[in-house]
Amino acid sequence: MRLGVLDVGSNTVHLLVVDAHHGAHPWPAHSEKVVLRLAEQIGPDGALTAAGADGLVKAVSMAKAAATGLEADDLIAFATSAVRDATNAAEVLARVRDETGVRLAVLSGADEARLTFLAVRRWFGWSAGRLLVLDIGGGSLEIAAGIDEDPDAAISLPLGAGRLTRERLRVDPGSAAPPSAEAVDKLRDYVEGRLDKVVDQMTEVGWGRAVATSKTFRTLARLAGAAPSGAGLWARRSLTRPGLRQVIGFIRHIPPAQLMELEGVSSGRAHQLLAGAVVAEAVMRRLDLDSLDICPWALREGVILRRLDQLEPV
Repeated sequence: MRLGVLDVGSNTVHLLVVDAHHGAHPWPAHSEKVVLRLAEQIGPDGALTAAGADGLVKAVSMAKAAATGLEADDLIAFATSAVRDATNAAEVLARVRDETGVRLAVLSGADEARLTFLAVRRWFGWSAGRLLVLDIGGGSLEIAAGIDEDPDAAISLPLGAGRLTRERLRVDPGSAAPPSAEAVDKLRDYVEGRLDKVVDQMTEVGWGRAVATSKTFRTLARLAGAAPSGAGLWARRSLTRPGLRQVIGFIRHIPPAQLMELEGVSSGRAHQLLAGAVVAEAVMRRLDLDSLDICPWALREGVILRRLDQLEPV
C-alpha cells in the first residue's frame, strides 16, 4: 500500500508518503514540509493564535492534496506537543477537520515515546538488546527504555528545544547576539531539576545500548563530526559526550543568525540548537552516557510501522 503520514509538530508540518506492506521495510516515495513554528505562535493565554491556526489549516490542506495526488491509500495525521498543549486545541482541531476533512489525532507524550521506541527497535533489531531511546523535539523530550517493542518505561518532559528557546533563552531566528552566559546557566539548572526523577526511574529499568533520534540529535552529531546526510541512510553515526561538549563550547558564542550558516544546521531550527544541546548534554551526563548511536527512524516511522502491523498478512 501507499501510506501517507502527516506529522504536525512544534516546528514543522511534515508529510511523508511511503510504499510498504505488512512485514516489509517502508520505502519513502515523497517528503515535504512546511515550517510553521506552531510552538512560537502560542499567545500569552496559552492558545494558538489566529495566524497559527490559519497557517495550520493551509498546511494540512496542502498536504492532503499532495497525498491525494500521489494516490496514497491512507493518510494518518497526528499532532504533538504544540497542539496538545494549546488551550484552544479542541477548537483548532475541529476547524482543521471541518475545513480540510483531515482528523488530527493528538498523541500524548508517552505515546510519542512509545512509537519512537518502536521505530528504533525495528531499525536496530533484537540484537541491540535492552534499549534506551532519547528524542528531543520542539516542545518535549521523550525518553523510553526496555527490551521489547513496547518499552518498560516511556516518559515525556516539557524540555523541547523550541519551548526552552522561547521560554528560557528568549532568542529568535534573527538574533544578532547569542544568549548570555547567565541565561544558559539558568537553563541548565532548570533542565537539571526536571531530570531528577527521570534519572532514577530509567536507571532502575536499565539498558544496554543508548540511542538518540530527532533532528536536534542528528544536527549535534553532524557538528561533532558524524557523517553527513549525503553518506546515506545506513551510514553509522554517533554522538559522544566529549564531542557534544565541544559543540556547545563554540555554538554558545555564535548568534542564531550565523549558526544557520554551519553545515548541517537548518535555518528554521538554528536558534533552537543551543537549548537542544543543553538538554542533550544534561541527559547524557545524568544518565552517565559516554555516547549515543544515532537512529534515522523516529516518530513518523513508528506511526507507519504500527499502522502496517494492523494490516492482515498477505
